[in-house]
Formats: sequence, structure tokens, C-alpha cells
Amino acid sequence: MPDAKAPEKVKVACLLSGNGTTMSALLFHSKLTDCPYEIVLVASNNPDAPGLQIAAAEGIPTFSRDHRGMDRRAHEEVMDAALRDAGAEYLAFCGYMRILTEEFVAGWEGRMVNTHPSLLPKYKGLDTHQRAIDAGDAFGGCSVHVVTPELDGGPLLGQMPVAILPHDTADTLASRVILAEYQLYPRIFAEYVGRQYRADWLFERVQALALALPEAEERESHGAPGWRTGGKSGKYFAHFQDQFHGVDHVSVLVKTSGPDEVIGLSETAPETYYKPAYYGASGWVGIILNRPGVDWDNVAEWLTRSWRMVAPNRLTKLHGAADQF
Repeated sequence: MPDAKAPEKVKVACLLSGNGTTMSALLFHSKLTDCPYEIVLVASNNPDAPGLQIAAAEGIPTFSRDHRGMDRRAHEEVMDAALRDAGAEYLAFCGYMRILTEEFVAGWEGRMVNTHPSLLPKYKGLDTHQRAIDAGDAFGGCSVHVVTPELDGGPLLGQMPVAILPHDTADTLASRVILAEYQLYPRIFAEYVGRQYRADWLFERVQALALALPEAEERESHGAPGWRTGGKSGKYFAHFQDQFHGVDHVSVLVKTSGPDEVIGLSETAPETYYKPAYYGASGWVGIILNRPGVDWDNVAEWLTRSWRMVAPNRLTKLHGAADQF
């Protein structure tokens, strides 16, 4: 069997307002051979930010637009256009000192990550180190989280505690917490953005969608996971394949109207569909999952369509009635 093709790197843009030290940690991590992401842009609201010079010296494209004198939304529109023009799929915040509007956050929902110098949910906002010292905490630390409209309130991805010493000041504690951030942020960020190419994560998403259908059950088929309608007469409506028969794809196979539709899909949208070995001749098409920008609503629609083609009438009638509400 030929070696599996290396997955495409996830395209990331970093946003900063100052020195860009956490950006640098992400940047140098991206140079490791097994890192799942590449930085395609470093952007700032401060044209004089030293972090821009660091990125440029390393060959990373940069963009800046001073926010002073601009309406917040107008500035965000300029920044958003630059991020999207660069092809960014995810955003990494590296000391970007701007409060984001809900509209901007909604446009990148689930694809923005930030590092914060406290053990969230403690000490959101500023002055985190002094607040931890004043509270008599034994540990400060840092957290990596998904960005949501709530300030420093998004889902936590990882944390690292840092012991507070007896004579610590906010500055001395900060000098150690930043070292922890340099270690934590790149590793957690890589895990988060790289999950979209991992077979285990892709399988869990397909599994949840498939088992949400009425009376669906999971059974192994030819050594791989599959899903079928329940009962002794149940038939398969989906198969999960992880680089089967020498192909590079992690995919889910679903039923179509027949071989002609399989050929049409695989020829008109080869980046999304392919004709799988053995199954393709029987009218199954493969939906490629280990690629950028998977439309999971489309995957769910295909699973439902495939399920309808094999489910007994009593189930399809009930499911159709439920769809009306």
C-alpha cells in the first residue's frame, strides 16, 4: 500500500497589537514537520507593532490598519477582508487589544482561539496576576480558549498552572506565566485546528450524525464502522473509511441513485466526492472528510437521504412527519 498523503496544513492568521511574543511561539511551532497548521498572515491594528517586523523577517505576509479615527465595525470589516483574502481558516489572537463585535465573532464562530494569563474562569480581563496574588492563590497560570462574544468566556481547551512564590509581584509572576503560555498555546492550538484532519475526530462527528437518525445502529462492515437501520432486516446506509484500499481519503460512504450519479458527483466536484473501490459500482459515493471547509450540514443531509433509501416505510413516514414541525 502506498504511503498516505500528508494532510494539507490548516491556514491560520494571527492578530496582535504589540510585541507578538505568543505569535512568535505559534510561528516557530509551525516550522516543525508534524505541525498541522501554517501561518498565512499576521495582522495588527497597530502599524508600529514589533510583532509585524518579526513576522516579516520570517517571511510571513503582514497587514495593518490603524483603528484610530475609524468606526469599530468599519475597522473590523477591513481586517476581516484581509484575513479572508489571505485564505485564513482559523484566527489566533496574540495580544490583540481590541474588543470584538458580536458580528465579527459570529463570522468566525468556533474558529478563533485566544490565550489568557489566568486560570479561567478566574480573573477575566486585565491585571490578572495582581488579582491572583491579592486573593492569596497558590497558583496563577494561563488558559487557552475558544473566543466567543463573552470576554474570556469561551470553552476552555487547556490550562497550565504556575506556582505563586512568597515574594512574587505581578511582574515576576507574569515573567513565568508567559513562559508557560509559550509552551501551552502552540500545543493546544495545534490540537484544536488539526482535529479536522484526524480520523478519530471525523469518525465521532459522522457517528453522532448517523446515530441521530431513527433506529440507526452501528455495526462493523468489512473491518470498518458502518451504520444501518435496526432489526434483523436492517440495511446499511453509511460506511466510514480511513484511507481504505490505498486512497488518501478519510470519508463516509453514502448511497446515491446509482452509478451515474456517483460518476457525476466525482467528476464535477472531485475535491468533495469520489468513487470508492467496490462500493462505487453499487451506487455508493464517498464524501471526503479530511479536507478544509467540510460542510457538515451537507454531510448530515446525505446521511439522511441515504438512510431514507433503506429505512422501512414506517420509519420514513414518521421522520417525514417530524420534519414538518
